[in-house]
Amino acid sequence: MKFGITANPNILHARVAVDHLLPLLEKKHKVTLESDIAAAIHRKGRALEDMDVDVVLAIGGDGTVLRALQRTTHEVLGINSGSLGFLTEATAAEFPDALRRLERKAFTVEERIKVQVTVDGKRLFDCTNEAVLHTAHIAKIRDFEVWLNGTLLQRVRADGIIIATPTGSTSYNLSVGGPIVDPRVDALVVSAIAPFKPSARATVVPATAKVRVKLTKPKECLLVLDGQHEVALQGTEDVRFTGAKTRARLIRFRDDFYRRIDEKLVGQR
Repeated sequence: MKFGITANPNILHARVAVDHLLPLLEKKHKVTLESDIAAAIHRKGRALEDMDVDVVLAIGGDGTVLRALQRTTHEVLGINSGSLGFLTEATAAEFPDALRRLERKAFTVEERIKVQVTVDGKRLFDCTNEAVLHTAHIAKIRDFEVWLNGTLLQRVRADGIIIATPTGSTSYNLSVGGPIVDPRVDALVVSAIAPFKPSARATVVPATAKVRVKLTKPKECLLVLDGQHEVALQGTEDVRFTGAKTRARLIRFRDDFYRRIDEKLVGQR
């Protein structure tokens, strides 16, 4: 098999995990390192987008997995070297068993919806978790309108608006009181961040819906994509969201979404 590896070179435990996994992989398989982590361990590498591989190993935490899913259409296996790792499938210590499963093809590929984001017609990175439009200044509220397929969905004064996928429903969306959505459901969740009126509620819409978020009083905002990229806006831009045609492709060894919620979000017994 041909493996690609991505990891954050600035995180020590991720670099240690890469050093640990490389000898196991290189005994039988071809390995390509992403440029940044390759430089950190004095190897040659290449851009993740340019890799010709069967599987990308995202070693680190959920941020590393999300970044990988933004930049590649290959199947991604998350290897947790950090703490939470909600999107990861195995720890670095469990990797020998995971590798045997990969070699036997004893896994499934779970396809999950992404959010397509455009600003003034320009396509930005698709998001596996969420796109967030929020105030650029601390403690400054904004006046938003949310439009759905050309119809006004809601007016809300808030710190921002989250457009989340079912995958992202357990992330930022959940922290602002939004619902958990099963990842097998093709839908988007529109949630307000710290709304002025407590009556404001999250709304679940079809993934095919065309969502537009507009500032009624244009002021500076930030558009944040999966926590990876920030785009500064003046507040006058045409910002739109819908379900993307491309899907996030996560390697899974078991169907355990609700067990993960119980263990990682509710709390271990």
